[in-house]
Amino acid sequence: MGEHVLVPFDGSPLSERALDRVLTRHPEDDVTVLYVVDPLLAVYEGETKGLGAGESWSEWMTARTDAIRADAEERAAERGRTVTVVVESGRPGRVVLAYVDDHDVDHVVMGSHGRSGVPRLVLGSVAERVMRESTVPVTVVR
Repeated sequence: MGEHVLVPFDGSPLSERALDRVLTRHPEDDVTVLYVVDPLLAVYEGETKGLGAGESWSEWMTARTDAIRADAEERAAERGRTVTVVVESGRPGRVVLAYVDDHDVDHVVMGSHGRSGVPRLVLGSVAERVMRESTVPVTVVR
């Protein structure tokens, strides 16, 4: 049995690269994909991308979550792999660190958005926090 690798995944190109890297370079490892619904980011993205006519925030987030889960599972299936997809809500850095501690994770592989300016101040750097506070090795994919 290999290691337990955690991939925080939000469907962004960099999180896709992180998942692809794990699926190809960690063939014997168990992979958990963690999507964190961040209420602050969800409201910000929902407002900037616009909700469909008659669509509620909850419906928008459910559809987004379903799409992200399907994307992760499809990427794994294309490589003959399976992944466990977990969805939690909260502040991403906090949730990732708690998941590592509570689920015997051996390694975290994640993308970094490289945000700057106001988004960085408001949202913080999840990758930076995880690297700084994680009790296990962290690989950041850029």
